[in-house]
Amino acid sequence: MRKLTFITGAVVGYVLGARAGRQRYEQLAEAARKARRNPTVRNGLDSAAQAGRQAASRTAGVIADRAGDRLPESVSDRLRSMRSREVPLDDDWGSSH
Repeated sequence: MRKLTFITGAVVGYVLGARAGRQRYEQLAEAARKARRNPTVRNGLDSAAQAGRQAASRTAGVIADRAGDRLPESVSDRLRSMRSREVPLDDDWGSSH
């Protein structure tokens, strides 16, 4: 009898939790969609992405300068190609359109 009571309680708890969990998930997802549509948030995300790409390019250059001769040739070649590549300021990387 104890086993049946436990199983029944577990099933009821799962069903109620799944419904509440799904509802809360939908609320959070809608809030995220609204935030992504906000122009201020979009500009901030675009600026952060651009800054990240520029930092990665600079880092690749520093690594190539300091450790280029100790790295495998394929890695050195890749670093050189990243260093020489210009990062466009108006690219659409990461945008949803």
